[in-house]
Amino acid sequence: MPNPVILVTGSTDGIGKAMVREFAGSGADVILHGRDPEKGREVLKDLKRHGWNRNLDLVIADYRIQDQVRHMAEEISSRYPRLDVLINNAGTFEKLRSTTPDGIETTFAVNYLGPFLLTSRLLPLLEKGGHGRIVNMSSDSHRDIRQVDWENLQGEKRYDPYEAYARSALAGVAFTFSLARKTGGTGITAHCVHPGIVASRMLRSGYPGIRGKAPSEGAKIPVYLALSPEAATCTGEYFNESIHPEPASDLSRDLYIQEKFWRIASDLTKTGAGY
Repeated sequence: MPNPVILVTGSTDGIGKAMVREFAGSGADVILHGRDPEKGREVLKDLKRHGWNRNLDLVIADYRIQDQVRHMAEEISSRYPRLDVLINNAGTFEKLRSTTPDGIETTFAVNYLGPFLLTSRLLPLLEKGGHGRIVNMSSDSHRDIRQVDWENLQGEKRYDPYEAYARSALAGVAFTFSLARKTGGTGITAHCVHPGIVASRMLRSGYPGIRGKAPSEGAKIPVYLALSPEAATCTGEYFNESIHPEPASDLSRDLYIQEKFWRIASDLTKTGAGY
């Protein structure tokens, strides 16, 4: 892809920011995303100051608020004639249960519904280039969910922060597989990635005693999936700290689970039954 247009969500810190550096260095047109306008402008200024290419843009949206995600998608669609790569990287780890202004549990809203909604709104833009790529950042913690309690999907009956995070990861992996199936024949590919345990703000917030690897290391696989010719030859794969795919959990590959997560997200984001 010559001069690809790449959107990286959650890219004002950690692994997202590391990805932006790599993409900017490759000459791509890169769209950064953050929820804090002031911080976003500082990161943008810093990247340009240190000699990265000038084709950098910034969009702002708080993933806890669906209308802001919709507005971000509209803003991108009005500025760009196409989008070549969408990396859904924004995420959160919430120690205490809270709900968004839309009345949805925060972890589920930010880690699953936000990417689902943004992707649905940007698919037409991804289709225009004929070779759009979607990379969903996830976690191997999805394997720790052995069955889904649909009555406690948002921690309504009991809330455990790790379980909420792992459940949102499972939803994201299942979403990736559904997306790959539903976009078959469009030229779009969809993959999900576990980057490993990365020293990020999320890790510091949830588990301050754990040391992770450098964000630049965690960025390697998603950057590979975004730019390499090989990654365009397949779709619907799970990558675990390697350029070679491996099977995700049995639960995430269950068609019933995939479709149920899809329907729930469609209802909660009001996107309809499908794309």
